[in-house]
Amino acid sequence: MAKQGVDVAVALVLVAFAAFPSVHSIGVCNGVLGNDLPAPSDVVKLYQSKGINAMRIYEPEGNVLKALSGTGIAVLMDVGKGSLPSLASSSSAAAAWVKANVSSFPGVSFRYIAVGNEAIDSAGQKTILPAMRNVQRAIMAAGLGGSVKVSTSVRFDVVTNTFPPSNGVFTDQSFMGPILEFLASTGAPLLVNVYPYFAYEKDPQNIQLNFATFVPGSTTVNDKGLTYTNLFDAMVDSIYAALEKAGRPGVKGVISESGWPSDEGFGATAQNARAYNQGLINHVGNGTPKRPGPLETYIFAMFNENKKDGEKSEKHFGLFNPDMSPAYSITF
Repeated sequence: MAKQGVDVAVALVLVAFAAFPSVHSIGVCNGVLGNDLPAPSDVVKLYQSKGINAMRIYEPEGNVLKALSGTGIAVLMDVGKGSLPSLASSSSAAAAWVKANVSSFPGVSFRYIAVGNEAIDSAGQKTILPAMRNVQRAIMAAGLGGSVKVSTSVRFDVVTNTFPPSNGVFTDQSFMGPILEFLASTGAPLLVNVYPYFAYEKDPQNIQLNFATFVPGSTTVNDKGLTYTNLFDAMVDSIYAALEKAGRPGVKGVISESGWPSDEGFGATAQNARAYNQGLINHVGNGTPKRPGPLETYIFAMFNENKKDGEKSEKHFGLFNPDMSPAYSITF
């Protein structure tokens, strides 16, 4: 889309946001691993002022849910890592969890419940599907099955052989197969965290920066009649290829995280972060070469989080600083 010029890009963004209530093309993840973050009510007001109509939160946070009530902002809510064992082992615990964290907030526009986020260890794999089933039953019993879908959020590396995209296949079919069967039976999407940044960081000699950040350049990938001008599309279409090989082409993909850090990492600059995130906002309304049409995507994250674990760059994925000033110029 970038080849068509800035005016067309801006027009497409406006069209995407005009249609937002129905397609939810762009949301933003609201992480809270910081000791200097704004109050939930101020966070919600910032979402509203920027026209951001979908939010991901990583556990049921009562103050955030209260602030979201009545706003119409669509919510992707994780169950929280500590809840997985009880949700997996007890249907009554799942019912109690849904009552406390979903049914008790009737004014919140819950869209997805993510049972597990990147839970790839063996213990996590054993609890994910039983917990999904119990939460799904509880959602149905609460009369919310028509509006709230239960899924899990996986890392991109659940797929392997991703180049070219059509070669994509799930790394562990014994783990993913039953999950995909569940999703197909309920009509829920597979939530996937997709980060071209980490692919570029690991292999900058073979992945061009422009290709990774939606900037027009000389890099293109041709794959069975489809042309890829950016890494994000290639990664997402490898997921679709894996779904097809698994016999689940009807399972939709939702990008539950994607972003680029602005500091303290290889290629982590405000310029690159702006190029990627603005390019992502401009792009996802069009979908991918394999699956045209709006692709629901959540940018990580709303704020820089000074208590985030891991590499130093993890603290700098925010679109905004904790004082709610922009980390760099971005247009929704």
